[in-house]
Amino acid sequence: MPPPSPPEGSGEPQGGCPGDPPRSYYGRPILKQPVWTNEIPAYYFTGGLAGASASLALGARLTGNQQLARSALTAAGATASLPLLVHDLGRPERFHHMLRVLKPTSPMNVGSWLLFGLGPAAVAAACDRLSVFPRLGRLAETVAGILGPAVSTYTAVLVADTAVPVWHEAGRELPMVFAAGAAASAGGAAAVLTPPAAAGPARRLAVGGALVELAAVEVMQRRLGELAQPYRQEPARRYALLARACTAGGALLLGALGRRRKAAVAGGLLTMAGSAFQRFAVHKAGFLSAADPRYVVEPQRERLAAR
Repeated sequence: MPPPSPPEGSGEPQGGCPGDPPRSYYGRPILKQPVWTNEIPAYYFTGGLAGASASLALGARLTGNQQLARSALTAAGATASLPLLVHDLGRPERFHHMLRVLKPTSPMNVGSWLLFGLGPAAVAAACDRLSVFPRLGRLAETVAGILGPAVSTYTAVLVADTAVPVWHEAGRELPMVFAAGAAASAGGAAAVLTPPAAAGPARRLAVGGALVELAAVEVMQRRLGELAQPYRQEPARRYALLARACTAGGALLLGALGRRRKAAVAGGLLTMAGSAFQRFAVHKAGFLSAADPRYVVEPQRERLAAR
């Protein structure tokens, strides 16, 4: 006996011809939505902040700006990246298990090693604050500063390596978005913690990072085309608008009035907030794109047509 026909509008694929609307079997999503909670975009933000702050601290130390180096190192060492990642993994031993091997083909494995390698930033900050073990502190600061750029961007490579359409198709732009956001947040944090007279490099880093982040997001969405629609749907739209407003406002304050203490604090906090909101926008847009069959099917059809 043949199986019953699916009801009208059920969404079962019918032939897969190029002109057919993208639908899925009985309206079910083609992809499973990610299981990551809101701890993960928070981890994207804190990891980027820690990595870029560590590099900023090393650069400031090498140029003799001790006040800025101390503030940036404090920001790098005080972030909650590791606890957020370990908590999201469910069982703390999973982080330890990832360190048993080094697998260059796995962004998660490489990222775990990078995050482990950034741990010396906290050691360096403690040594600097307590004025103990100066050589150990400088060595730890150097290791963290060298690994900082990779820590700031590996999460973009991680999400682009998934099948989630909005993340995968933006694999060329996401690292720049994350790197620029990390620079903006690190510069903003240092501007908050450092007296304005010594915070000039931090302000320039924050303003430059903010402008590049705004431009990179725009380029990313233009290249995504129709696939950028999830960024215009709630809740991703709300986070994207907040990110744009905070990033632009923070850059304006730091660039125009950054030598004034109150404006520097407000601008620094705004750039940090903008970077965090952008991570949440990317996170939420990914969930929306995984839930809608057309965002999965259309890129595949376009690749087939290009062949």
